[in-house]
Amino acid sequence: SVRLALRTQQIIAHETGIPEQVDPLAGSYLVEELTDRLEQEVWDQLAGIDELGGAVAAIEQGYQEREIARAAYEYQKTIEQGDRVIVGMNRFTEEEPETASLLHVDPRVVEQQLARLKNVKAERSRTDVERTLGQVKSAAASNGNLLPPILDAVRVYATLGEISAVLREVFGEYRQR
Repeated sequence: SVRLALRTQQIIAHETGIPEQVDPLAGSYLVEELTDRLEQEVWDQLAGIDELGGAVAAIEQGYQEREIARAAYEYQKTIEQGDRVIVGMNRFTEEEPETASLLHVDPRVVEQQLARLKNVKAERSRTDVERTLGQVKSAAASNGNLLPPILDAVRVYATLGEISAVLREVFGEYRQR
């Protein structure tokens, strides 16, 4: 509880910028200034999207995706360079002994699991699996509710890999531009 209280104080002090204000809540100056800055940044982003021809055109050109990636990169860079304080991550950290070890799966366990998977596939109804995977594909292609057909597929022992393959077939895979 002492560490939690200390971290709370450090977050308020280093991540909000409140201590740099003479009287942060006097007339809500700080809140108003932050709100005005955020509003201006939103208007700037919207103007950029308008210049590209609107939201749909911006999506087609990958604008939003690039902006999200750029912002995430800039944010992470400021953290790693120490310009942005994240309490407990890059400032006010405590060296604690590493208690977690990497999980090493015994090769025999892998063999056992693969054998169980082979047995499940051999004992299930291939017709039912194909039928339910077809329903998953139809729902995905029509923007329908995917949950019921996925649950039906699981009930007849379709594997996660089989269901995922059907969804990849319809939706494709994410590729960074």
